[in-house]
Amino acid sequence: MNEKKEEIKYKKIIEGASDLSLGISIVVAILIGIGLGILMRDFFGYGWLLWLGVFWGVAGAFLNIKKAYVKQKKELDKLKDDPKYKHYNQIDDEEDEKY
Repeated sequence: MNEKKEEIKYKKIIEGASDLSLGISIVVAILIGIGLGILMRDFFGYGWLLWLGVFWGVAGAFLNIKKAYVKQKKELDKLKDDPKYKHYNQIDDEEDEKY
């Protein structure tokens, strides 16, 4: 029983660290793309390869954002089925427009 509590505690810490690392992974993806672009430009001699690397880095950053979004969406869907949160009503957009 005590081991289960510790496992849950560490699981939450790992998930929190994963969520905090999103910003770092965005920067790292872009820097890796720029680095690859510079290497390809210097190796092959075409200037446009730098921009190809930048594009790859930005695309990788967007992929990281999408993965984080999908993960958070799954967590939200789990909470919608949780009986503790059934009494919360979802607000309609029409009610928001009244105010």
